[in-house]
Amino acid sequence: AGAVIFPPAPGGFPEILLKIPKNIVVRTGKILYNPYVERMHGGKSRACTENEGRTTIMTANDIRNIALLGHGGSGKTSLAEQMLFMTKGTDRLGRTADGNTTCDYDAEEIKRQISISLAFAPVNYKGVKINVMDAPGNFDFSGEALSAIRAAECAVLVGAAKDGLSVGMERSWKMLGKKPRMIFINRTDEDNSDYASCLDALKGKFGQAIAPIVAPVIDGNKKVTAIVDLLHNTAYEVKGGKAAACAIPADMADEVEALRAELMEAAAGADEELMEKFFDTMELSAEDMAKGLKIGVRDGSVCPVLCGSANTGLGVEMLLQTILDLAPVATDMPAEAAQDDDGNDIEVAFDPNGPTAAIVFKTISDQYGKYSMIKVIRGKVTGDMALYNPTTGNTEKLGRLYVMKGKKGEETKEICCGDIGAIGKMDKVKTGDTLCEPKTYVKFAPLAFAPACYERAISPKTKQEIEKLGTGLNKLNEEDPTFHVVNNAETHQTVISGAGDIQIDVLCAKLKTRFGVDAELSAPRVAYREKIRSTVRKQGRYKKQTGGSGQFGDVHIIFEPQTEQEDMIFEENVFGGSVPKNYFPAVEKGLRESCLHGVLAGYPVVFLKATLVDGSYHPVDSSEIAFKLAANLAFKAALPEAKPVLMEPIGELKVTIPDSYLGDVMGDLNKRRGRVMGMNPTGDGETVLEAEVPMAEMMSYAIDLRSMTQSRGTFTFTFVRYEDCPAAAQEKAIAAAKALAEAE
Repeated sequence: AGAVIFPPAPGGFPEILLKIPKNIVVRTGKILYNPYVERMHGGKSRACTENEGRTTIMTANDIRNIALLGHGGSGKTSLAEQMLFMTKGTDRLGRTADGNTTCDYDAEEIKRQISISLAFAPVNYKGVKINVMDAPGNFDFSGEALSAIRAAECAVLVGAAKDGLSVGMERSWKMLGKKPRMIFINRTDEDNSDYASCLDALKGKFGQAIAPIVAPVIDGNKKVTAIVDLLHNTAYEVKGGKAAACAIPADMADEVEALRAELMEAAAGADEELMEKFFDTMELSAEDMAKGLKIGVRDGSVCPVLCGSANTGLGVEMLLQTILDLAPVATDMPAEAAQDDDGNDIEVAFDPNGPTAAIVFKTISDQYGKYSMIKVIRGKVTGDMALYNPTTGNTEKLGRLYVMKGKKGEETKEICCGDIGAIGKMDKVKTGDTLCEPKTYVKFAPLAFAPACYERAISPKTKQEIEKLGTGLNKLNEEDPTFHVVNNAETHQTVISGAGDIQIDVLCAKLKTRFGVDAELSAPRVAYREKIRSTVRKQGRYKKQTGGSGQFGDVHIIFEPQTEQEDMIFEENVFGGSVPKNYFPAVEKGLRESCLHGVLAGYPVVFLKATLVDGSYHPVDSSEIAFKLAANLAFKAALPEAKPVLMEPIGELKVTIPDSYLGDVMGDLNKRRGRVMGMNPTGDGETVLEAEVPMAEMMSYAIDLRSMTQSRGTFTFTFVRYEDCPAAAQEKAIAAAKALAEAE
């Protein structure tokens, strides 16, 4: 029913404990004991590790789920590595530069020295399991950060002291919405680091929520040599590679007291009872401060700020302790949005005793196998369960359960409410799916990934690899659902859409290393249309004599523009039976096939009306194929004289940018032949700019917008209609189409 807690008996454990199954750990204070291990050692009581043949019984109160977010290069992976090393989770401290960290294990991550996928590092600290999720900082992989946010109760925003307020930290703050957060200012031991300036920038951007809980001891080179824990009024420095207590410098006494008073005020402001106590005594104990800060973190009114160095370990243990003290547990969080079996909106609270319900927030699919990462919202998940998937309608028999640490999975028997774990070999389960008990239907809201905005045409170098390319992309899409693949029947291209060029480049590299496919990228072709602007009447006459019965068909057709529908409108207005009715369908079929390829550049012809008005036939030689070919000849003869014009696709652009970049973005849109339709201020220093822009001008906009706005701008772009193409753009498109036809 839960953890069994007993004081250790002088001569070992009581007999009742020896009857506990060998996969159970008994928690005594901060030490784990296992009766099974004890029996194996002659009845002597002995502390055991958490991996000696059993699974620890845990509850939601024993778990903290933390997402490491921030700008690329801020040291998130190094911080996770230091957390593992300091808590004996690893026996050596890995380095990103050496390619041997726990979280960056993929070949592409090691090669590029950046995080690409969300990685997991369970840290066991003082009897509490901290599920650390290391999310990539590169904006091309922001979908991984969204997955981490969905599974976490609290985020740690990591920034470098010399970078000030980074764009990645700004965007991460915005992505978090109302979710609790704290900040760790990293790399305070490096040259040109400036903790004070970084803190000022945070306060200037995020206001009163910023609450420093450390006071750094800074030398003449602006490097942090020690930190003062304001909550517990103690100081730490790094000696021999380990954090050690030290005295608070005398010249900082007044500063520390002033900062502690500010922290007390922030803690008191989160709770009315503490506020009254603070006004009465003007003092709060460390326990009261921690209580108030925890309430403030949970409701978003307080964002604690810590500092240190992931490289030396300074401040890392304090961060772990702060996570234990201030980060909320799953049962503290609001209920999850979901739907019942009738499609009604409901809320599902975190409940350890309720019927099982979990969400799949991430899929790991690589050479090590396929793992479905789940967050248990209600009840618990065990390996012998059969859970229902409302998305597919299938009841899934669960496979083995794992706790992921980097690329390695450690098998476990149970994943409790609020915990994170993996299910192996769930081929039909995808990211965003819900798993629940069959009789208690619930479907959680899916993950809301940003729409893909950067497109490239992808093809294999050899035709023999076409099938392997499709298989590889499908496998990669299981792991990364933020990119999409579309086979465009009109342009005969496979188009891959993602967040940016780095993501697409990484996907191509994985196709090569995992599936042996050499992929080539190119700009996708624009799907133009053609139409006519004047009315023309033309005859189409097909006659062929081959020594017996021949082929004869003769039609007179009026071609004219129309605005009722894109598809061709066919009518007949024949008098006197000059063309028998049984040939009308053949004429229409010939015209519709002709409309697939226009006369300017071979694009489909739209908004055309064709009226059959006259013709002739031969009682012996006429046939359906002859009239079909005659209609095609009339089409080819008429359209060049009917003032044909290309039509280009126009899309609606909504770009969200800080006000300071508004002029640059509008100037760029003018160069792209865009028309600004409106500007809507959001009230937080940003503006949503709405415009209509030709799709042909938007191929590189995702990259160009990042360059113009220092990655602060985001946009969506959707097709709305076709418009006549200007002369210069038309000539360019026709030339490109002819060059492509010659190449083929």
